[in-house]
Amino acid sequence: MRILLVEDEPTLAAQLAAGLAAAGYVVDSAHNGVDAHFMGDTEAIDAVVLDLGLPQMDGITVLKKWRAAGRAMPVLILTARDGWHEKVAGIDAGADDYLSKPFHMEELLARLRALIRRAGGHASAELTCGPLTLDTRTHRATVDGQALALTSHEYRVLAYLMHHQGEVVSRTNLVEHIYAQDFDRDSNTVEVFIARLRKKLPPRLIETIRGLGYRLASPQ
Repeated sequence: MRILLVEDEPTLAAQLAAGLAAAGYVVDSAHNGVDAHFMGDTEAIDAVVLDLGLPQMDGITVLKKWRAAGRAMPVLILTARDGWHEKVAGIDAGADDYLSKPFHMEELLARLRALIRRAGGHASAELTCGPLTLDTRTHRATVDGQALALTSHEYRVLAYLMHHQGEVVSRTNLVEHIYAQDFDRDSNTVEVFIARLRKKLPPRLIETIRGLGYRLASPQ
């Protein structure tokens, strides 16, 4: 899953980016409102961590522009501890949740997981598809209770398919959600990851929809 991190304070931005990457997310970073607006408007983002006090364009304006343009990705805003007015303004502008500074990284990650789950219509932190279970808290995938050994990219592909199970997902869509903006993207590598996953998963769990992409669905 791909996160847009918008934070202008260098030390905090670096800490957040490292924490998000360690949690298995692909991270794109913006340090001002203009870049943030452009990236959120043009890139395939699964969720946004948005500071409100940004140079060039403030976070509330960025958020309002995204929502006015129909961009519906979940947004978690970061506010000052006593900035209750910012929280209200953020929620009114279209934010899905807020977190007051300072905060623990574990809480930010938990709130992000919840936002991404809800955006995909999932109520639990454990996603299931037939015998396959993916625990989004521990990044652990199991089949009939047996743990799967997955590389980081295999996990990202599987996690995206699990969040969108039953839907046809194109190779291009997968590439956009498993690589950061500045990564040298090659859609052919997706076929490699899918082939590796199929060797580790029960037969027919990942379907190929000719000319369209892939679909994760529990075999009937």
